[in-house]
Amino acid sequence: MFKRIFVIVLDSVGIGAMPDAPEYGDDGANTLVHIAELKGGLNLPTLAGMGLGSIEPIAGVQVVSRPTAAFGKMTELSKGKDTTSGHWELACCPVFTSFPVYPDGFPPEIVEKFKFYSGHSILGNKAASGTEIIAELGEQHMLTGQPIVYTSADSVFQIAAHEEVIPLERLYELCKIAREKVCIDEHAVGRIIARPFIGKPGSFTRTANRHDYSLEPPAATVLDVLKQAGFAVIGIGKIADIYANRGLTQSYPTKSNKHGMEVITDLAEQSLPDGLIMANLVDFDSAYGHRNDAAGYARALEEFDTALAVFKSKLSANDLLIITADHGCDPTRPGTDHTREYVPILVYHQGLAQRHRTVNLGVRSTFADMGATVAANFNLQPLAYGQSFLKDLLR
Repeated sequence: MFKRIFVIVLDSVGIGAMPDAPEYGDDGANTLVHIAELKGGLNLPTLAGMGLGSIEPIAGVQVVSRPTAAFGKMTELSKGKDTTSGHWELACCPVFTSFPVYPDGFPPEIVEKFKFYSGHSILGNKAASGTEIIAELGEQHMLTGQPIVYTSADSVFQIAAHEEVIPLERLYELCKIAREKVCIDEHAVGRIIARPFIGKPGSFTRTANRHDYSLEPPAATVLDVLKQAGFAVIGIGKIADIYANRGLTQSYPTKSNKHGMEVITDLAEQSLPDGLIMANLVDFDSAYGHRNDAAGYARALEEFDTALAVFKSKLSANDLLIITADHGCDPTRPGTDHTREYVPILVYHQGLAQRHRTVNLGVRSTFADMGATVAANFNLQPLAYGQSFLKDLLR
C-alpha cells in the first residue's frame, strides 16, 4: 500500500476528441496535440520520460522506449465537459444528467429572484468571456454599483464586481444567495463563481480572489470515503470549491499554477499522515484555454514540466503520483468553450521506474478508474463506479 497518493489535475489538458464529441460540437478537438502543432513542438522532457508521448503522438514530445510511469487515457462517462462533472467522476461520482446551461442568458424568473434576494439590479445577463464582459460593462458597473451577472457554455452563474465597488465579502455573500436561494431545483447550475476585478476603465484585471460555490456531489466520492475511514484528504487550489468543501481534512487555496506546484512540493517534503493530496492547476483552462491563447498554454505546460521534475525528486518510495485532467479546452478552435476529450493519465512511483517495465493502462472506460485505484490502495470498499488499476502498477 502506498502511504500517500498525490493527484495533479491539469485543468483542461485534453488529449483528443471522444467518439461522442460531435454531439457537443467538438469533433476533431485535441488540446495537447493542437497546441504542440501550433508551437512547432513542446519541450516536455519530464512528461515525455513518464510516457506522455506513448499516449498520443505530440509534436516535440519524445516517445521513450521505457517510460518511468504507467500511461493511458480515460473516457468521460458523465454527460458534460466541465470542471464539476470531470472532477466528480475522477472521484467515482459520474453525472448522468446534464447541468442546465443558458446560452441566451438567464430567464426572467432567475433574474427577478436574484434581484429580490440580493437587493441589486444587474448588468449583463448573457453568455460571455469574463475578460470581455468586464471590459464592456466594468465602467458602468463602477458608476451604478450593479454587479455584472453572466454565464458561459458551462453550467455557471458568474458574478463579476470591482473590489472597490462591491467588497469581496459582499461579493461572496451575493454568490451564496445565488447558490442557496436562486439557482435551485431545475436551475441548479454546477457552479456559482465570484469573479472580482480591479483597475480602471480600459485596464481592468481579474484578481486571484475568485471563489466557486459548487453543488454537492449527489453520492459519496472517494474523498468522502477516505475521510470517513480516518485518512487525510488535502485539497490544493479549487479542489475544496469543486467538491463543495466535502470530504476534505485540509485545504490550501492557490493563486496560480506556479503557486499550486509550490504548495504540493512543500507538502511532499513534509511528514504527512497517510492519505490523498489532490491539486487542481486551473491556469491552463482559465488563463489560456478560454482565452484561445495557445502560445500561453504551451508556455504554461513547459513551466509545469520543469516544476514537475522538482516535485518528483521529493517523492519517497511510499508515494504514488497520478497526473490527469478533467476535460479539454482546445484553444486553437473557434469559440472559448471546453471540449469533449479523453484525458491523459500518467501514474508514477519509484518502484515502477526502477523495474523498467512498460505499463500501458490503455483506454479506460471512465475517469472513475482513478478514484477506484485510490480506494483500492487504502483497502476501502469499492465505490459504484470505476475499476482499479492498482495491480497493474504493482506487478
